[in-house]
Amino acid sequence: MQRQILKSKIHRIKVTDANLNYEGSVSIDSSLMEMADIVPFERVEVYNISNGERFATYAISAPPNSGTLCVNGAAARLAQPGDHVIIASYIALTDEEYKNFKQKVVKVDNSNHAVPTMGKRFI
Repeated sequence: MQRQILKSKIHRIKVTDANLNYEGSVSIDSSLMEMADIVPFERVEVYNISNGERFATYAISAPPNSGTLCVNGAAARLAQPGDHVIIASYIALTDEEYKNFKQKVVKVDNSNHAVPTMGKRFI
């Protein structure tokens, strides 16, 4: 048996742009993607803290250290610049794999740059 477990998240990142005319996805600062172990075209869940909307899409890379979070395509109707969201990715693990698994949590400041968490690195 495998369970769906939170692999990583970027917590309270601010939407910087919404592009209705792009074909889809969410563009995320690639340095934050790397810290959160999210790769281009990986499925992500987006939870909008500002309005309660939730949707699934895939991640694409934005320039590193840019602080970019652009919601693209139809999802641009679900999140607007200034909204705070959580970007989450999940992994399927067996019970044995789960025993040694550590989630990655990346927290950001008001400019969408990673901040250390409680004296730990970005986990």
